[in-house]
Amino acid sequence: MLNKQQRIKLRSLATNINPTVWVGKEGFDLDIYEKIKEELFNHELIKIALNPSMEKLDENGLSELATKTEADIVTQIGKKIVLYKQSDKKGLKHILD
Repeated sequence: MLNKQQRIKLRSLATNINPTVWVGKEGFDLDIYEKIKEELFNHELIKIALNPSMEKLDENGLSELATKTEADIVTQIGKKIVLYKQSDKKGLKHILD
């Protein structure tokens, strides 16, 4: 669970990154969750873009996303969601160290 200071730092860093995962009109499926996990392993902090026709995720949807990806939700602004998970990838400089 992220504390307030960590969340502020991650939100600030997220403004400079582009979405790495795009969720189509089909919504979240197994392939999307696997792609999110892969991107989190490689980058720790990622941004997800939702299809314009999709509804913004409610609290239950965000909770399910966090559970299935084993990540922390940093923020959701409109159709963009920012996730963080500390990676086990060797050689990667951790964001929150």
